[in-house]
Amino acid sequence: MEILVCVKRVPDMSENEIALNSAGTDIERDELVYSVNEPDNYAVEEALQIISRVGGNVTVVTVGGEDDEEILRREMAMGANNGAMISDEAFGGSDGRGVAGILKAFVQRGNYDLILTGVQAESGGAQVGGMLAAMLDYPFASLVNSIDVVDGRKLRVGREIAGGNKEINEIDLPCVLSIQTGINEPRYVGMRGIRAVSSVPIPTYGAAELGLDPSDVGEAAAKVRRVDYFVPALGKGAEMLEGRRDENIERVLEMVAAKGGLK
Repeated sequence: MEILVCVKRVPDMSENEIALNSAGTDIERDELVYSVNEPDNYAVEEALQIISRVGGNVTVVTVGGEDDEEILRREMAMGANNGAMISDEAFGGSDGRGVAGILKAFVQRGNYDLILTGVQAESGGAQVGGMLAAMLDYPFASLVNSIDVVDGRKLRVGREIAGGNKEINEIDLPCVLSIQTGINEPRYVGMRGIRAVSSVPIPTYGAAELGLDPSDVGEAAAKVRRVDYFVPALGKGAEMLEGRRDENIERVLEMVAAKGGLK
């Protein structure tokens, strides 16, 4: 089975203090620490587990710039067979639809049985997987938390639905699946593994190589534009706690007990 996993480099929420820029149109990114998008990491692990059972290859691809190569090498160190970079100044400012169109052009260069994305990335739109499937006219399932290969041309997938319930579907290949976190336990990647793939060539594809008209991608073609970010106002009765973690824990327990929440 040939599996393509779409990955993205995003700010690492465990390593950063997030603040808005002065215009209120984005977060301040200059000093941020980045890592692979967490749901995408689960998608790569699931792809690796599938090929360990049925054989095949895993390719990881990202739409980004020079700095994004690090996440491709990390996922290759994890076990992916190939990496591919999609990069072009013309792609800057693309919305979810634009990114899906770029990925569609890349997919059509290959012969993939299964395409995986994380359930969502930093913008929280959860759009790209579904849009990519629609553009390719492939079956699609989101919030996938289990995958079994039924035969060479079908999968049985479990989906997380409302109320903590699970829905089971059979889906034909080729298809696109958006993977939910918790579907597996992604394997550890050490520096030795990253060094082992540090010199492996990673091809780069731009608009010309993908046969894309620059006017169809990027900011000029975007149908959705982010116009504002803001920090929600504190609700009535809300209180922000500052200080050491152990002090805050004690304070929370005191607050809950005062309201009769601890017996």
